[in-house]
Amino acid sequence: MDDNVKVLDKDTALEELREADEALRLPAVREPVTYPIETRVPDARQQTPAVGQRATRPDGRLHGLGQTKYIDDLSFPGMIHAKIKRAGIAHARIKSIDVSEAENMPGVLATLVGSEIPVNSFGPSLQDQPVLASEIVFHAGDGVAAVAAVTEQLALDALEKIKVEFEPMTPVFDPIEAMQDDAPRVHDPDSNIYSTKIIKKGEVDKGFAEADHIFEGTFRTQMVEHVPMEPHATIAEWDGNGRLTLWSTLGRITLGRADISRTLELPFNRIRIIGTVVGGNFGGKNEITQEPILGLLSKKTGRPVKGVYSREDEFISSTTRHPFIMEYKTGVNSDGRIQARKVRLVCDGGAYCSWSETTLGKACILSAGPYNIDNLHVEAFAVYTNKTMTGAMRGFGAPQVCFAYESHMDDMAAALGIDPLEIRVLNAFEENAASPTGQVLQSVVVKDSLEMAAERFGWKE
Repeated sequence: MDDNVKVLDKDTALEELREADEALRLPAVREPVTYPIETRVPDARQQTPAVGQRATRPDGRLHGLGQTKYIDDLSFPGMIHAKIKRAGIAHARIKSIDVSEAENMPGVLATLVGSEIPVNSFGPSLQDQPVLASEIVFHAGDGVAAVAAVTEQLALDALEKIKVEFEPMTPVFDPIEAMQDDAPRVHDPDSNIYSTKIIKKGEVDKGFAEADHIFEGTFRTQMVEHVPMEPHATIAEWDGNGRLTLWSTLGRITLGRADISRTLELPFNRIRIIGTVVGGNFGGKNEITQEPILGLLSKKTGRPVKGVYSREDEFISSTTRHPFIMEYKTGVNSDGRIQARKVRLVCDGGAYCSWSETTLGKACILSAGPYNIDNLHVEAFAVYTNKTMTGAMRGFGAPQVCFAYESHMDDMAAALGIDPLEIRVLNAFEENAASPTGQVLQSVVVKDSLEMAAERFGWKE
């Protein structure tokens, strides 16, 4: 017998097996493991190490080689093309739509009108926008019918064969006029104003009475199109199991799925959106446009359907930055210190609400500027007009009011003979200052930023 072999009796062997099993078994309740938590809060007055560093883009090589695949580069077996007919009239009742001649054209596989859409309304705030206008046209870029054909050119040709009879209605284009009691109504029969915000702080009338000077000014900003290099583009494929797959330039996929689910009355889990590489968004692709239309055309034809906006489609049918009319009244002392400010904002929302309520709220809060103003009154209105719809665009109301309050500051500085930098430093927020809504502000470096920029620029020289 090998000397290294240990012979045990039965009872001893069983005991050793039990001990080994217990040693391998995990404890029923482990002691909690604690890790040291290091909270790193950057100093607001210290430049972060990330500034000035080169950042590597994982997709940069493909962009540089021209190998990036955008939606218009994608093609699937049997894929066809869709185009949308625009109303071309700002406000009208649709009396009839005749698509028969287009449907009979060789190469045209399907048409679609608004009455065929299960729930023909959508919107991120208010569901006031039709996928395809079926009763009333609210702006010239409204789609009224769609065509799917074997080529893009055939689809465009088919649009010319669609006959739409309109009964013109009186449009309203100016937001100030739209607020009047006798103005033509866009949606609500009672008023074109669909959102109002008000901020009150201190006693404005008392502040004006105590001021040495009062300045007033009206500022306007225009409608701005995003103009991405890649227009809105989508490919839709409805499979035999009743599931819809979309390759889309949408920037908000979950919101898009929710809107598509609602408009098509399709369960959320039957919709898949593949977010492709996007050639520019800037907020202009935050909501659906043609996705439900292409989905239904794919369902009708049993084929993948591609839709790519033309540049004209982008300008007349996609969302734009909100135009604002901004009235400012400010009371200041002779040294330039602000005593009171009153602001009235009118946001031209165009034909549909989209993100106007959000934009109006941000503009209202930011309209006083980064300045300590004890007495403040801001009132803001979002108004319907029969113009191209507005929506998300970088800044959400901030660039508009920034232009207004900084222009107003320059006007006051010039009238008082004060350096524009000095009047800003005198009134700018400091650490723990309160915003117009009472929020206590942390890491405030407005004055530091102004003074550093002035020094580096050589402002005084």
